[in-house]
Amino acid sequence: MNAYQLVKPLLFGLPPETAHGVVHAGMNAVQGTPVIDALRARYAVNDDRLRVEAFDRTFPNPVGVAAGFDKNAEVPATLASLGFGAVEVGGVTADPQSGNARPRMFRLREDEGIVNRMGLNNEGADAVGERLAATDVDVPVGVNLAKTEHVAIDDAPADYRSTYERVAEGGDFFVVNVSCPNSEGFRDLQNRDSMEAILTELLDAGASPLLVKLSPDLPDPAVEDALDLVNELGLDGVIATNTTTDRPDTLRSHNRAEEGGLSGKPIESQATEMVRFVAERVDVPVVGVGGVFTAEDAYGKIRAGARVVQLYTGLVYRGPSIARDINEGLLELLERDGFDSVEDAVGADLE
Repeated sequence: MNAYQLVKPLLFGLPPETAHGVVHAGMNAVQGTPVIDALRARYAVNDDRLRVEAFDRTFPNPVGVAAGFDKNAEVPATLASLGFGAVEVGGVTADPQSGNARPRMFRLREDEGIVNRMGLNNEGADAVGERLAATDVDVPVGVNLAKTEHVAIDDAPADYRSTYERVAEGGDFFVVNVSCPNSEGFRDLQNRDSMEAILTELLDAGASPLLVKLSPDLPDPAVEDALDLVNELGLDGVIATNTTTDRPDTLRSHNRAEEGGLSGKPIESQATEMVRFVAERVDVPVVGVGGVFTAEDAYGKIRAGARVVQLYTGLVYRGPSIARDINEGLLELLERDGFDSVEDAVGADLE
């Protein structure tokens, strides 16, 4: 039993958001200290076979942290020291916002899932931008851009641009979040006209590399509309997917009835199929998110067309060794299947 398995019952005895705050405080305390080097020595897997290139950025390995874990860009260097190949911070809005009322995060322990309705609580673009500009991180850092809640749909393009311009200096790639299920007005952003206006405004502002994050709840025609825009506007990548408001019949936890976005193991297969759907329709890198807990989970998304994968809920349930465990497992799977690198395995199941 590793150390996290000993601590986990104590953390899981706390409300989920409180436990997250405790973990976050601990990670913040070690950032910028020699402890970072000790963590890197313990958790980082250095092997050229894991390296991937995506949207003109080099990732030391394909396992990243999804948006939502580090909303305010407080611990990206600590996360990198845990062996992750990238960190996406945010979602960030132009103005600070407190999000929805607590409780707003719920564990589905029996299902290894989480339901959240956080509502894009964050300190705002100025605070996040200043923090990013002052932080040295040795893996790519993405910034998830979201609409400020009080902003009308017609004003959303200017709002996204304002957020981007205030975080631009510290980001290595930028993600347009039009798919958050927990904040008012986001559903209207996913129609083609609204999405095109936002993306065009960001491109005009010089946002690059620019990716869009899609909802798993969109019907296929709406996803195809979004992917047509990716191709027409020359975006740099697609993230598939956000959390889902659907509830699989297999869920056992009583918290399945809570409103919000579901993440974790229950959406693993759905997310992988979304990766495949997207990868078959675009020629840009796809980032696969949803239910990544093990090397097999990550490998399934890679073979379905993901060049990079991201996780959040898996970190909650499996602890700080998850990136190391996945990367070590990926090396074994690559060797088993005769691939020389992760790059060679991307989209293997599409051929």
